[in-house]
Amino acid sequence: MDRSDSPSASRAAGLRLPDEALAAMRDRLHAVAGATVAAVTDEVPGYRGTLDGPQQANLERAVETALRGFLVLASGARGNDPRTLMTAAVEGAYALGRGEARGGRSMDALLAAYRVGARVAWRELASSAVGAGVAAPTLVGFAELVFAYIDELSAASVAGHADELATSGRVRERYLERLGHALVTGADPTELAAATQRADYEPPDALLAVVLPESHVRPAQGRLDPRTLHPTDDVPGLAEEDAVLLAPVTGPTGRPRVLRALAGVPCVVGPARPFPAAADSFRRALRARRLLSADSGPVDTEEHLPELVVGADPDALADLRARALAPLSRARPATVARLEETLRAWLLHHGRRDDIAAELFVHAQTVRYRMGQLRELYGEALDDPRTVLELTVALGTRGAAEAAMPQPASPADR
Repeated sequence: MDRSDSPSASRAAGLRLPDEALAAMRDRLHAVAGATVAAVTDEVPGYRGTLDGPQQANLERAVETALRGFLVLASGARGNDPRTLMTAAVEGAYALGRGEARGGRSMDALLAAYRVGARVAWRELASSAVGAGVAAPTLVGFAELVFAYIDELSAASVAGHADELATSGRVRERYLERLGHALVTGADPTELAAATQRADYEPPDALLAVVLPESHVRPAQGRLDPRTLHPTDDVPGLAEEDAVLLAPVTGPTGRPRVLRALAGVPCVVGPARPFPAAADSFRRALRARRLLSADSGPVDTEEHLPELVVGADPDALADLRARALAPLSRARPATVARLEETLRAWLLHHGRRDDIAAELFVHAQTVRYRMGQLRELYGEALDDPRTVLELTVALGTRGAAEAAMPQPASPADR
């Protein structure tokens, strides 16, 4: 590390402290380091009550080492290049900053510690210097050196603190991404537990999957719980332009809160599932994404369970529709669509003629006429529970399910 521009090195080059003063300050270094650390742990909330005996002893040694290096510098660096001295001191301060970040202390706490430390160290060292008869002009130069030295060390510690947070933040972010991937792919319990531990993630009660366009991920994340996971590796089944988020859910009101938070976001929201079973929520949201349009806002899969059930096997649904609607092939092509529409309404309204007429915007007599035609085509099968079940499945959710299934040829094309 090049310290050719070090203010401390420049100031030290012109400072000459008497040997008696240097000796007096060296004799008090251990006491000064102890007083400095005591003041920091007493005055800075981030350090108050957080250091055990060994930690406090280590910090006192680090402070004493830094002060000893300072006194070598303040001696005029006789026999030493001040730039080399500052390089070693700055590297030590940088390492200290990284260590404080790993210890969970904030940058504000670190800077406050330096401010308190500088005040106490200056007071104690200046007392020794004055006692040794240092002249006022020299004392002024000594004060400038003290604060220039502390400024450089604090800047180096802040840089180390920031670098550690950036590095650890990127590492943890990657671990969180891998945890999300393990969840959506249904990793086994052992692998999932290891991924959770590596990511230092506190599992919520439940997670729900949100499938949405990649372009909407950042705005959506800003509205959701900060613990929301975003797997970025290749997720099986997910379209290239889509992404998935796993949002934490707590209690019965958790899922409605997520839906409200996603208002206006074109997405599909899966059911809430226990943390280890988040893949179930993802699979349902993925199926719904293929079946239903989410252009106008969040689609709640809990409101579309029939469509999802019917659309689970498109080929089977196509076969079922072809078989259930086969009798309509005997009707005139021009009436097939109207009869199918009437049959669907008859099933959904349990044969209530007035309700059917209201839905179709026709007269009740028209409904009676059409049902007569349908009874001619189906005969007694319309009274058979199995036939009614097949027709209900084939027609009851037709609008949503058709999006996911190949359409059978209409009777008019047969």
